[in-house]
Amino acid sequence: MVDGDAGRARYREVFASAEFRALFAAHTVSTIGDQFARVALTVLVFRDTGSPAWAAITYALTFLPDLVGGPLLAGLADRYPRRAVMVCSDLLRAALVALMAVPVLPWPVVCGLLVLLQLAGAPAVPARTALLPHVLPGPAFRAGAAALSTVSQAAQVAGFAAGGVLVLAVGTSGVLLLDAVSFAVSAAAVAWWVKSRPAPGGGVARPGWWRAMTAGALLVWRDRRLLALVCFAALSAFYISGEALAVPLADQFGGGPVAAGLLFAAYPAGCALASLVVATRPEAAQLRALPVLAVATSAPLIACALHPGLPVLVLLFVASGAASSYHAIASPTFALWTPDEARGQVYGLAVTALKIAQGLGVAAAGLAAEHVPPHQVVAAGGVLGVLAALGVGVLWRRSGATRVDRPVTR
Repeated sequence: MVDGDAGRARYREVFASAEFRALFAAHTVSTIGDQFARVALTVLVFRDTGSPAWAAITYALTFLPDLVGGPLLAGLADRYPRRAVMVCSDLLRAALVALMAVPVLPWPVVCGLLVLLQLAGAPAVPARTALLPHVLPGPAFRAGAAALSTVSQAAQVAGFAAGGVLVLAVGTSGVLLLDAVSFAVSAAAVAWWVKSRPAPGGGVARPGWWRAMTAGALLVWRDRRLLALVCFAALSAFYISGEALAVPLADQFGGGPVAAGLLFAAYPAGCALASLVVATRPEAAQLRALPVLAVATSAPLIACALHPGLPVLVLLFVASGAASSYHAIASPTFALWTPDEARGQVYGLAVTALKIAQGLGVAAAGLAAEHVPPHQVVAAGGVLGVLAALGVGVLWRRSGATRVDRPVTR
């Protein structure tokens, strides 16, 4: 990446692409809608059960289906035209969320539909990531990936912050219907403005699903730099404990959905602001900063042991989110270092590792909060996260990844 005027020029170049603008708009709209739904579902379950564990497990269900969906369905982005994969995924998710909005459905049925929803979305992110280097070839790819990462966090801020207000205004069913509309809009934008491209590989016969998955896993395992990047992604299992317990933490302070929405929004707010700075650094500086930021993501959460007030807690979450901007470095680097014909499958495996780590971390935090005060659970997650990040940092340095001498594969 470049600094100053050159950096702004790069972003102007990125947004001059009509295809990228369509991907950007579609991603923004659907992400905001998705965060509306997450707040609504978590509030619904906590209200009906009064259990921090069930509230956290419901939130975890937005991640855990990737254990199956990631490896099995991400490869669709390498077998079929990637635009078609994205459009079909969005339309299916729109239908499922609309069904979840039916008021008479009991919350266990809604949770089951939530699992199907996450499975339907499994191929979408690998398809978009694999398509982006074709939409923005050359150095513009990193700028485009950074813009998508930043708007993703900003959209989460808007979705989480407004989600609590919308739950009060239109109810959980109304919020879910808004999410369904967001997926339909996303599908329309991609179908209308993104060019149709053939499936990767030029018509060459693809290996079977099992062979494709094992080949992708072996590629990551044998390349220590890719393996380290996956491990960095998995660190979110520790610092996500704050998000997992946002509703119970808000309840500790006598807050309701609005306070929970602020806590939910704090992480992505910090990440969005910091990503704007991280994305302007030279590539070599980004790669060197990655392990430092990974440690700094969990470190602020240790202060939660002091049981600070709500304003301080929000600031701690913002600081943690700011350091988590290291994902804006790791994600595009991982995509660039994998071959195009396998990019969807391999990136899907990385996303699977991320989502599984997040889901397990959320579930573990919720279960622990049944026996330990939520603020102490978050502090423990911070301690474990710092120790794990230090270990991954050793792997990163030993892999030689900070040397910007690797050929880019497209």
